[in-house]
Amino acid sequence: MENTATKNPVMLYTEQTPNPESLKFVTNRMLYKGTADFREEELAREWSPLGAALFDLPYVKGVYISTNFVTITKEFNYSWEDIMLKLKSFIKEYIEEDKAILNDGFAEAMAAMEAERGAGYQYSEEDAEIVTKIKGLIETYVKPAVEMDGGNIEFKSFDKGVVTVILQGSCSGCPSSTVTLKSGIEGMLKRMVPEVTEVVAEAE
Repeated sequence: MENTATKNPVMLYTEQTPNPESLKFVTNRMLYKGTADFREEELAREWSPLGAALFDLPYVKGVYISTNFVTITKEFNYSWEDIMLKLKSFIKEYIEEDKAILNDGFAEAMAAMEAERGAGYQYSEEDAEIVTKIKGLIETYVKPAVEMDGGNIEFKSFDKGVVTVILQGSCSGCPSSTVTLKSGIEGMLKRMVPEVTEVVAEAE
């Protein structure tokens, strides 16, 4: 029997991010419970029907999907005035038609890739307690703020006082994120975890 219940209409609005080349498209639907960062078209084509469809548009350079939003990084030779409404209606229609956002197995595949690259996640036994504390602080205080800007931050490694984090989504390659990182995150971690001497960021 066909489901005749009418669905709530898809609402969509845009939010600025600290990166002028990235714009956050926020919906009233849960799109993906994790984080999916596509800087390369190949990865999107393999794992994300929505990402692949967006990369078909000439002005899309990067796609980041998390919870209820999609952050689009545009090619710099296009202006938002020309493409924002097109992107809005494209994403809205895509979601309304209930098309697939990500393929099954994406989270597992990414976890496997991270484990493979695992060197970055290594830290010595005596640092394990410090790392737990750092990860907790990033999850609780830093991540929510970064997500509001359409990006994501992940702990990568801790070595001789230096915390390395990975910036994704709109935060990647954005000048103001470096300032945020240095003034905000580094300051907080140094205060809360005296063993921390510096925080550095790696774009994926």
